[in-house]
Amino acid sequence: MSPQPVANTLDQENLSPQELTKKLLAVENKVCSYGDTVHYAKDPKFFKHCEGSYLFDLEETPYLDLQMWYSAVNLGYANPRVNESLKRQIDQLPQLACQYLHPEKIHLAEKLVNSVQKGFGQVGRVHFNVGGAQAVEDSLKLVRKHTRKQHMFAFEGGYHGRTLGASAITSSYRYREPFGEFGDRAEFIPFPYCFRCPYGKEPDSCKLYCAQQFVRKFETEYYGVLNPKNGKSEFGAFYMEPLQGTGGYVKPPEGYFEIIAEVCKAYGILLVDDEIQMGFFRTGKLWAMEHFGIKPDIIVFGKALTNGMNALSGLWAKEELINPEQFGPGSTHSTFSSNTLGTATGLEVMTIFEDGDFETSVPAKGAYFLEQLQSLQKKHPEIGDVDGLGLALRMEMCQKDGFTPSRELADAMFQKGLSGDLQARGKKMGLILDIGGYYKNVVTLAPSLTITHDEIDLGIELLDQVITLCKKEGAGA
Repeated sequence: MSPQPVANTLDQENLSPQELTKKLLAVENKVCSYGDTVHYAKDPKFFKHCEGSYLFDLEETPYLDLQMWYSAVNLGYANPRVNESLKRQIDQLPQLACQYLHPEKIHLAEKLVNSVQKGFGQVGRVHFNVGGAQAVEDSLKLVRKHTRKQHMFAFEGGYHGRTLGASAITSSYRYREPFGEFGDRAEFIPFPYCFRCPYGKEPDSCKLYCAQQFVRKFETEYYGVLNPKNGKSEFGAFYMEPLQGTGGYVKPPEGYFEIIAEVCKAYGILLVDDEIQMGFFRTGKLWAMEHFGIKPDIIVFGKALTNGMNALSGLWAKEELINPEQFGPGSTHSTFSSNTLGTATGLEVMTIFEDGDFETSVPAKGAYFLEQLQSLQKKHPEIGDVDGLGLALRMEMCQKDGFTPSRELADAMFQKGLSGDLQARGKKMGLILDIGGYYKNVVTLAPSLTITHDEIDLGIELLDQVITLCKKEGAGA
């Protein structure tokens, strides 16, 4: 007997939002792989449209989004200028094989190269791909080609993607476990997570003890990274995020990266700066590493380059690493790399950045948001730590002692916000949050860079309401 075909979900005119949701979820359960997504929500939502800082569900309930698609939509949903650039390109040159050239690719690469030269004083070239993990893969090829080494340093708490190569330098073992052995797995170095120092030190008195532990690795061959007879290390690069994204927006103390960079330079270890989450003014600088006084050899970027429109990612590398003699045609390839719709939207995004004053507005908004979070912390002792840089902000949710991690409370906040049943300013609303951190207890906040002060105030009001309701229901007690 032949299996019955799945019901046509396009035939939905007479269904209520609740009926449509139920029908769609039933069909999803039959036809969709769960391998390409994560069902964090107990009651998954379907969204109908978006604008600015808001998503709207099938019932037209507005959800204030404080994570903006993992920091991919820095300029707000349905940004008119970005949308119009896409429409123009669709009518002009919607498709083109990447072995052929188009003006937008060249103009975008030029703007990116100039931004790195302005930020770091270095000359280099840009190489495009599609997703962030693919750009990381390209960077690994570039490192191996230049150094002839396959071993990398990376940070505990770091996240660089879920392809095989990117998984090897991502600290979470659960991303590797189902896929066999990883002989090129990175050596993971403790990140300077000062609120939960892995060495039990206090930041006011530790004298960057964590950085000195990395220096120590190069004192003798018996620490496993150096041949002192020729001064060579078996490590090709150190992969680092300026602020840890999935790790919970943890930022390093002043002076830390400079010590790491000095050691790497001494032993020919390349510095690869992963800006996929923190680039494009998320922290108040176009490149987040500009805050920390070091010069990367390679920069990997993606996400917000196109404001979450057509996927486009890439890397910048120093001229001596990526010139055509060193990294020739066909060194990497993807059918959709430098796709015309992505380069057109990316070019408009970079132009918007040039036209605006994000280097002033983002730190100002971030300082205001952080101040409000600190006030919220005084009201709720369960907020163990708040911190941030620009509009990359964190709230670490704990038990009442303000330190013991409470994944339960953080998860309850996520679910409560997504329920869409909050009440604010006389109407029903929802709140979009993201949960990260080493213990999955950190609410990571990445609002639109165009968020208003009034929307920040609304966000604080909704966060206060969510925390209060979750505590009343016993979460995290």
